[in-house]
Amino acid sequence: MATTQADRIGSLDTVRGVAVLGILLMNIVAFAMPDAAYTNPKAYGGHQGIDLAVYLVNFVLFDGKMRGLFSFLFGASMLLVIDRAVAKGESPARVHFQRMAWLFVFGIAHLLLLWWGDILNQYAVIGAIAYTCRNASVRALVTRGLVLAGVAWLLYAMMPLGVMAMQAGIHDPDPAKAAEAAKSLRAFIDTMGVPGPAHIQEELALHRGSWSGLVAHRWEELAHLLSTTLFVGAETLGYLLLGMAGLRSGMLTGGWSRARYARWMLVGFGVGIPGYALLAAWLVSRDFDLLTVATATMPLAALLRVPMILGWACLILLVARPGGGLTERLAAAGRMAFTNYLTTSIVMTTLFYGYGLGWYGTLSRAALYPIVFAMWAAMLLWSPAWLSRFRYGPFEWLWRSLARLELQPMRRTAALPG
Repeated sequence: MATTQADRIGSLDTVRGVAVLGILLMNIVAFAMPDAAYTNPKAYGGHQGIDLAVYLVNFVLFDGKMRGLFSFLFGASMLLVIDRAVAKGESPARVHFQRMAWLFVFGIAHLLLLWWGDILNQYAVIGAIAYTCRNASVRALVTRGLVLAGVAWLLYAMMPLGVMAMQAGIHDPDPAKAAEAAKSLRAFIDTMGVPGPAHIQEELALHRGSWSGLVAHRWEELAHLLSTTLFVGAETLGYLLLGMAGLRSGMLTGGWSRARYARWMLVGFGVGIPGYALLAAWLVSRDFDLLTVATATMPLAALLRVPMILGWACLILLVARPGGGLTERLAAAGRMAFTNYLTTSIVMTTLFYGYGLGWYGTLSRAALYPIVFAMWAAMLLWSPAWLSRFRYGPFEWLWRSLARLELQPMRRTAALPG
């Protein structure tokens, strides 16, 4: 059966719409510049004046928060699909695991054919695990989510500890051990520090080259790219469980009072924003040296991320006006989040990679954001226009049809099955 408009929970769609737009604030750097620029502004794209200001604003307000919010919404939506399968007398396991299997296929295709930063394959794997918690209470979901966030913190704390060990290891009297430490340290520098000119030129040449060259490179790196799930999987699973708790508790469905939303927004932002501001000041004072970046952006930032995500969710639900023009456009973008996420990759890689316009590495950090705002405008314009004629976004329709092994009605005038 197709999901009708009445089946939708508008607040979920609105928050998801903000999240899918917000993710591009950070992903644009990963589309347009060498890897290390995402974490360290000194790596590429400018680290003074407005470029530094853009980095710091994103770090304090958006970095990791929009991804986390998107993960919250994925967990809530996943649980909603399971609940509705049960209500319809369908097998929730069959419905869920078929959806996750096809999502994994989409994710691998996205990763190999378009962009290395895919998150869909990770959601598919972690979503399969989260199914085991579908019947847990709100308290249990919150407890498990926070415990998993703690596990993620321990994993992230290994990064600065590893940097310190490698920095000490390059002075080892054993030449072989010193060389191995130097090699490992160079890999960290290339991803979180200030890479040397040779590495930068290698990345520029790769991304300004052919599509087949990029696909071949991602194929070679596939095992490494997929292994990131092992590193960030605990945090992602924690966020999915917290999102499931948000659905069960009524928080993500608009079921709380305005006073309660305001209170938790103040708590979340009251903890998160000053904490991130202190981390930002520390990064600047240390001139973004490798150890400070690894410490501030990984374990310390992870401690503050959940309060910030909670603050963002409550703020959105407080200010979104049901029936308002912007709210409706955001909700439409959220209903088509899968399509908008993949379409963003198609548009951005076409703009920046060599088989398109070849802008990779040519713009400063601040100069990327007019492109972001233009993409936002496109999503807010085309999503409601599409949904005025069709039941689903094109990729949502394809995913649903594949998962159910049956073509779903697409046009709004189509009769419901049965």
